[in-house]
Amino acid sequence: MVQPAPGGERARPAVAGDAPPVAGRRERKKQATRAALREAALRLSVRHGVENVTVEQIADEADIALRTFFNYFSSKEEAIVASLSAGAQELIAQFRARPRTETVLRAFREAVLIAMNQSDAVSRDHIRALELIRAAPTLVPQQLAVLAAQEKALAEAIADHIEDPAAGRSEESVYPLLCAAAVLTALRVVVDQWLQQTAGSDRPLDTALLGRRIDAVITELAAGLDRPGGAAT
Repeated sequence: MVQPAPGGERARPAVAGDAPPVAGRRERKKQATRAALREAALRLSVRHGVENVTVEQIADEADIALRTFFNYFSSKEEAIVASLSAGAQELIAQFRARPRTETVLRAFREAVLIAMNQSDAVSRDHIRALELIRAAPTLVPQQLAVLAAQEKALAEAIADHIEDPAAGRSEESVYPLLCAAAVLTALRVVVDQWLQQTAGSDRPLDTALLGRRIDAVITELAAGLDRPGGAAT
């Protein structure tokens, strides 16, 4: 898949408190059950269409009891769109792993490309979920909920990335929220255009093209969005 640009800085070494705690057996089992339901929902929806899939079929496909399904998801729509949540979590994790010497936009760019490159299954399911959303408007409310949660998480990560340990975090700064909203919107626009151009094609998705477009949109953001008006005629 897309390779990150050479010459990037090495991530800062881990320090005490950086690493998340190792999940216990029960938590790993819960994660595996959630993943099985998420993957079954996506697989059946791609095969039969969202409107033709039921919660009962998803549970059966995952070989999990129906009542267990509702311990993890409130509806089939939430289960289908859960692949977006997995992709969003991976992106945030990669962003947090970037060295703090990188600018925010550089760190975001590298995080996107590394997430695509290192998590092939996650990014593939993320793309399949986006394709389903384009064809099934009933999934849009769930997509918006995922996007809102991702924006909040990224804003918190950006605040940590730019925080001056000596000065502490400025709670009044709007920059983290504004930046998170801008970069995620830019990414959504690029991916949507990319999917639109490849819709209905039997050819493999051109992830190299997607990588170049991500580079282009990051360059646009870095240059600033304010431009002079056109000359009067």
